[in-house]
Amino acid sequence: MKADKYLIREGKKTDIRKLPTDSKEDNADKDEIIEKYEENKRELAVLQDKFYADAREGLIVVIQALDASGKDSIIKYVFSGINPQGVKVHYYKAPTADELAHDYLWRIHQNVPRRGEIAVFNRSHYEDLVTVQAEDIWKGYHISDRVLDDTKKKFFEKRYRQVNDFEQYLYENSYRMVKIFLHVSKEEQTGQLLERIELPEKNWKFRADDLKVRDKYDAYLKCFNDVINKTSTKNSPWYVLPGDQRWYTRYLFTEILLDALRACKPQYPELSPEEAEKLPDCRRILSEAMEEYESSKKEKKPEPVKKKSKKKSKK
Repeated sequence: MKADKYLIREGKKTDIRKLPTDSKEDNADKDEIIEKYEENKRELAVLQDKFYADAREGLIVVIQALDASGKDSIIKYVFSGINPQGVKVHYYKAPTADELAHDYLWRIHQNVPRRGEIAVFNRSHYEDLVTVQAEDIWKGYHISDRVLDDTKKKFFEKRYRQVNDFEQYLYENSYRMVKIFLHVSKEEQTGQLLERIELPEKNWKFRADDLKVRDKYDAYLKCFNDVINKTSTKNSPWYVLPGDQRWYTRYLFTEILLDALRACKPQYPELSPEEAEKLPDCRRILSEAMEEYESSKKEKKPEPVKKKSKKKSKK
C-alpha cells in the first residue's frame, strides 16, 4: 500500500515538517491515480456493507489539519459512495460550556460508534492537545490547582498518556482507530483561504480570524509534529498525507480505509441451523406466490386494440 510510506511508526521519531506536501516524490500519474481511486471507492462500498452486517468491530477515523486543508472535501468525496446508514460524521468545534464542565474526552466518548459503524471525526480530541497547547489556553481551565500546578510540559505529557490509554482501551474493546493529518504547504493554505474570499459560494467558510491562525502556521505545525510522534501507536496509527493535490490525498485516504476494513475481516453473518432449515419451505411458498402473481398478470392482460383502416374518400 502506497500510504504505508506516510505512516508514522511508533517509537520512530519523524519530523513531519520535512515530509512532502505533494505527489512529486511518488511520480504519481494523475489519470492512473484517479482510476485507482474510483476502483478503491467501489471496493470500499462492498467492504463497508459487510462491515455493517458483521457488526463485530467499530472504526473511528480522525481527520486533523491546519485550516483550509481540505478536511470537509475529503469526507464529502471519499464517503460519497458508502451507505450513509453505517457512517456518521462528527464535527468538533470549540467546546460548549457543558463540554468544558466535563473532562476533555467526554464529548469524544459520546460519539464512539456502534460496532459495525464508521465514525468520522472532523477535528477531534487532538484539538485539546494541539490548539490548547499552541494557544496556551490550558492555564485558563476552571479545574483544581493540583492539576494546573504542573509545568506546561508535564501537563501535556499527561495528556499524551491519557489519549494513548483511551485509544488502547477502545482497541481492546473491538474498535480500530486511524488518524489522518492532511499536510499542506503554507502556499497551498494561503491559496485556499484566498479562494474562500474570491468565490461567493465559499464566503461562508471564511473568518477574519483565519489569518491569525495562518500567521501561526509554523507554531501549529511544530505542535502537530510533537503530538503525532507521541501518540502514533501500532493499534492507533497516524498517517501524514500530502495535502496540496487533493486528487492524490483522496486516493491515499481510500488506501488507508481499505487497509483498516480488510484488517477487520468482515463477513456476512450466517443463519443459525434452525433458520437455515426453514429456507426451502420459505423459498417454495414465495416461488408459488410469484407464479400466481405472474399467472394473474397474463389473465388480466388486455386484448390489443385493432386499428381501424381508413376508407379512401371518393373523388
